[in-house]
Amino acid sequence: MSTAIIGTLYAGATLGAMLAGIPIAFALGAVALVFMLAFMPGASLDTVAQNVYEEMASITLLSIPLFILKGAAIGRSKAGQDLYSAMHAWMHKIPGGLGIANVFACALFAAMAGSSPATCSAIGSAGIPEMRRRGYSGGFAAGIIAAGGTLGILLPPSITMILYAVAAEQSLGRLFLAGIGPGLLLVLLFAAYAVWRFRREFAMARAAYVTGGPEHPILAEDRYSMAQRFSTLPRVLPFVVLLTGVMVALYGGYATPSETAGLGGLLALALIAAIYGVWRARDVSPILIATLRESTMLMLIIGMSLLYAYVMSYLHISQAAAAAIVAMHLSPWLLLLTILLLVVALGFFLPPVSIILMTAPIILPPLREAGFDLVWFGVVMTITMEMGLIHPPVGLNIFVIKNIAPDIPLSEIIWGTLPFVILMAIAILVLCAVPGIALWLPDLLLPSTK
Repeated sequence: MSTAIIGTLYAGATLGAMLAGIPIAFALGAVALVFMLAFMPGASLDTVAQNVYEEMASITLLSIPLFILKGAAIGRSKAGQDLYSAMHAWMHKIPGGLGIANVFACALFAAMAGSSPATCSAIGSAGIPEMRRRGYSGGFAAGIIAAGGTLGILLPPSITMILYAVAAEQSLGRLFLAGIGPGLLLVLLFAAYAVWRFRREFAMARAAYVTGGPEHPILAEDRYSMAQRFSTLPRVLPFVVLLTGVMVALYGGYATPSETAGLGGLLALALIAAIYGVWRARDVSPILIATLRESTMLMLIIGMSLLYAYVMSYLHISQAAAAAIVAMHLSPWLLLLTILLLVVALGFFLPPVSIILMTAPIILPPLREAGFDLVWFGVVMTITMEMGLIHPPVGLNIFVIKNIAPDIPLSEIIWGTLPFVILMAIAILVLCAVPGIALWLPDLLLPSTK
C-alpha cells in the first residue's frame, strides 16, 4: 500500500475519531495504536510505553506543570480582580480607558499565569460586569476579554511555546523573548481598537441623549483621587515583582526554564498566602487539584500526540507530506500562507497543543528549507493559533466568556471577537513585513549559536 493511501487513511481515521466525540488524547493514541498494529511490526507494540517515555523525558516539558501551578495560584486568588482595579484607577481618564485597562490587565495576568482560559476567567469575571455596568455593549466587553486572554499563549511563560520549542528543537529562551515584541504589538492594536470602539459607542449614546433619550451609563465619568490610585498598588506590585524576578532569573542565566517555573510556582503560593490569606489546606487544595487535572490532561495529550507523530514518521507519512509540499515549488511566502491557512483550518477543531505536535513534523522541514527562521515562525504560528481561540465554531475563549457572562448571547460574543481576529491577521502581516519586531530582543540578549 502506498504512503499516500496510508496517509489518507491516517488523516481520515483521526478526523473520524475526533468527530465521534472521543477526547483528543484518546483519539490520537487509539489511531496511532491501530496503525501500529496494521502497518508496523508486531514487536513495535511492545515499545509503546518506552517510546512515549523517551519522547516525554524532556527537562523542558517539566516546566509545564510548574507554570500551571503558578497560573492556578494566581488565577484562583483575587489577584486578577486587584490587577484589573489598579489598571482601571490609573487609566480611567483615557477615552475607552476601562477597555484599555482590561487589555493591559489581561496582558500582565497572561504574563504571570501563562494560560489563556485562566486569563479570561480571572480578568473577565471582574472586567465584563464592570464594563457592562458602565455602558459598554456586551459584544464589545466580551471581545476585549476574549482577545486579551489569547495573550496567555504568546507572552512568556507560554505553555504553547514550550511545546513548540520541543517540537521544533528551538531555544525556549529565544522563543519566550521573541513573543514579547509581537505581544506588545497586539496589546497596542487591541487598545487602539478599544479607544475607537468606545468613541463610536459614546458618540451614539450622546446623540441619543441630546435628542431626548435617557442618559446612557457610558456617558458617566469616573473620578479617582491620587490617594485612591496609589491605594490599589500594594496588592498588585508583589505579583509584578514576581513576574520581573522570574524573567530576570531566566534571561539572566541564573536558572533554567524548569527552575524558574518551580521558583515562580512556590513564590506565587507564598504571595497569595501572605496577601490573601490562602494558606489553609481547604484553600490550597483547589489550587493543587486544578493544577493536577490540567497538567494530567495536557501531559496525556502531549504523550499521545508524540506517539501519533512517531507513527506518522515511521510510516513516512510526515516525510512524504513534507516532500510533496516541497515538490510543489511554491514561493516562500506562498508556502507560508498555505501553512498558516492550514493552521487556521485546524484551529476550527483542535487546541494549540495538538496543532503543534501533529503538524510540526510536516510543516517545519519545508519552512526550514525555504529559509524561514523557526523562532520567528513559532511566534507567527502562535498568533495564528490565538485566532483559533476566539473564532467559531470551537473557539475556547468564546465558551469561557459565555460561562462567566451567561446573559450575553453567544452570537453577540462571536461578533464581538471578530474585529480582534482581523487585528491579529494585521499583526501577522506586520511581522512578515518587519520580522525584527520578534527577533530583535532574542538576537540582543540570546544570540543564536547557529
